[in-house]
Amino acid sequence: MEKIILKDIPDLNKIDVYVANGGYTALKKAVSQMSPDQVIEEVKTSGLKGRGGACFSTGLKWSFIPKGSPKPKYLLCNGDESEPGSFKDREIFEKNPQQFIEGALIAAYAIGAKAIYIYIRGEYWKWIKLMEESVADAYKKGFIGNNIFGSDFSCEMYLHVGAGAYICGEETSLMNSLEGKRGYPRVKPPFPAISGAWGNPSIINNIETLANVPEIINKGSE
Repeated sequence: MEKIILKDIPDLNKIDVYVANGGYTALKKAVSQMSPDQVIEEVKTSGLKGRGGACFSTGLKWSFIPKGSPKPKYLLCNGDESEPGSFKDREIFEKNPQQFIEGALIAAYAIGAKAIYIYIRGEYWKWIKLMEESVADAYKKGFIGNNIFGSDFSCEMYLHVGAGAYICGEETSLMNSLEGKRGYPRVKPPFPAISGAWGNPSIINNIETLANVPEIINKGSE
C-alpha cells in the first residue's frame, strides 16, 4: 500500500527534497487551474473526513463558509494533540511538514482565507521549532505570502503556541485560546464557519486532515 503522508523518502522534511518529489504542484494546480468551489468539490467527492476525531466531511465543512462575506476568513490548524498517547500530528511536523503546509494553503484558497493559524500544544518545544523553520522555508520559496504562483491568492501563516490545556483540542476552546482568552468551549450556534475566531468566519481542521489534501488535488478525488 502506498503511503500518503509518512512516505519512505529520506529527508522529506527538507523543503528542497519535498519539492523535488512533487511538492507544491498541487498548490500550483489549485490556484492556477481550479476555482475555490472546484477545490471544495474535489475534496468533498474524495470522502476525506476530519482526522481529529469527529470524522466530519472535510469538503462539506469548507462549504459552510458564507459566500461573498466581506469579513476576513481564517483557517485554524489544530495541532494541539493533547489526548494521552496521541502523537500522529507530531510525526507530520517532524517528517513531512511541507505536505501539511501545502494542504493548509490549498484549504485557505478554497475557503477564501488570507491567514492561517497553526495551533500547537505548548509542550511540543522541539516540534514548534521545527515548524517555525518549515514555515520560514516555505516563505523563502514564495509558497506563502503575496500572489502565490503569480495568482491573485495571497496568504500569511502564523504559529500559535498553546499553554498545555487539554480542552483546547476542542475547536471553540482553541479559538478562545487563540484570542488570548481562557480555553473554554463556546456555545453553538453560532458555528465557527459563521462566527469563529474574532467573530469572523473560520474553519478548523486537524493537521493530518490537511496533509492529505495535496494528494487529492494531484491525483483526483477518485
